[in-house]
Amino acid sequence: MKDEERDIVSGSFTDEQIKRYSRQIILPEVGGKGQKKLLASKVLVLGAGGLGSAAIAYLAAAGVGTLGIMDSDIVEVSNLQRQIIHGGNIGFHKAKSAESFVRSLNSDVDVITYQERFSADNAGKIIRKYDFVVDGSDNFPTHYLTNDACILENRPLSHGSILRYEGYTTTIIPQKGPCYRCIFKKVPPAGLIPSCQEAGVFGVLPGIIGTIQAAEALKFILGIGELLVGRMLCFNALDMTFFEATAEKRKDCAVCGEDPQIIAIDEKNYLENRREECRL
Repeated sequence: MKDEERDIVSGSFTDEQIKRYSRQIILPEVGGKGQKKLLASKVLVLGAGGLGSAAIAYLAAAGVGTLGIMDSDIVEVSNLQRQIIHGGNIGFHKAKSAESFVRSLNSDVDVITYQERFSADNAGKIIRKYDFVVDGSDNFPTHYLTNDACILENRPLSHGSILRYEGYTTTIIPQKGPCYRCIFKKVPPAGLIPSCQEAGVFGVLPGIIGTIQAAEALKFILGIGELLVGRMLCFNALDMTFFEATAEKRKDCAVCGEDPQIIAIDEKNYLENRREECRL
């Protein structure tokens, strides 16, 4: 009997699960043990927009056992150009719309929804419940808040951002590489970077970046491959090129450096320049 066949037999899977995950279980790096890890894992997706839509779809399809989805927005018709999981749900809360999509896709997944804004008040207590965080949020203060909360709660994080035809993503593992503040020290001044509403976004772009974010989450849970730690993967859809930029952990980083100034989440650190970049 082959190792992957032995994994299936000994893995206590139902017949339906064996059929559903068979193409994944036969991968030597996954097997039955890896699939059981996925089914026992908990991933939080911040934002059920363009990035979140792709990440949610593939995490659910892979069999992540608990999927937290946080978004306070309502589905609008302008979202449907890129937010592919919300078709037909205009006027619904995005978190509940995403939950409906996941439940129709894979009944193995337990969905927990948060129809509220991610804030200093709830960041820590929510993040600590999960094994991995996917940041698909749409504004700089929330990126920094997510980073800081993950560092303080010792939770790994995939960050993604998009604008026009370009996107980038990096993975942050506390104390094992640079964090978001190491790479981008301060929130850029309001108005310096145009919003997607102002500048536009190529519809398929968040799907590409969000799918990569899902891949990073799955790899972390499975303990396989090489994560984008200390590496920022950049993509340009116009010329269809990927390139990497490297980053190092900064000793003077405000949250993960040798003498951190941020030792607890304080709302005042994220209020300045808070604004919506775009409905990703």
